[in-house]
Amino acid sequence: MKGCLLLPLLLLGTVSALYLGEEGCPHLGDPETQADLSQDPEGSGGQEGELALSGEVLDSGGEQAEDAHDDEGDSDPDDLDEDVQCPKEEETVQLPGSPECKSCRYRIVRTPKRFKKAQRVCRKCYQGNLASIHSLSVNCLIHRLTITTNHGQVGIGGQLWCRRFIWTDGSSWNFTYWAAGQPRCGRGCCVALCTRGGHWRRALCKRRLPFICSY
Repeated sequence: MKGCLLLPLLLLGTVSALYLGEEGCPHLGDPETQADLSQDPEGSGGQEGELALSGEVLDSGGEQAEDAHDDEGDSDPDDLDEDVQCPKEEETVQLPGSPECKSCRYRIVRTPKRFKKAQRVCRKCYQGNLASIHSLSVNCLIHRLTITTNHGQVGIGGQLWCRRFIWTDGSSWNFTYWAAGQPRCGRGCCVALCTRGGHWRRALCKRRLPFICSY
């Protein structure tokens, strides 16, 4: 009889633990998360902020397995097309250089592409890469013009590789502007900049987004 009572209690405890685990990570559509995006100017703090700045991510095994294959599954004709078509001038917005690098140029491409195709466009059409961001001033510069995309997020050059974030241009991962709860509670191996607030979020690499090239 005691065994029959013990099993329901164990099941109840498991369900409660799962529920608490889901509540522990904020999601983009939650009102609390939206409040965090507008009220947290530093993106993330404490130990999680240190992990974000070093680029290291401590995920669970299941989440890591999902993220590692987020480019696989659905076939995309764009990914099979080696003849990359450069965007028309009216599909892009060019940004001036930043105070740190007056010779640098940034270009927002409003036509959504997957991460791999966006990187190929940046390389072929502008002899550059998906944008890397190394200061708050550059982040603000880019963020001010992302509203021209009419999307909630735009792709930048951050990518999760072997449990650490890197930039596609090979530059140092020395600045972050993560939204609250990110990157630990995020999904996906690529990084997107939110047009509301300018904070960063992890995103699936197979998701089509407008993107920013630097050259």
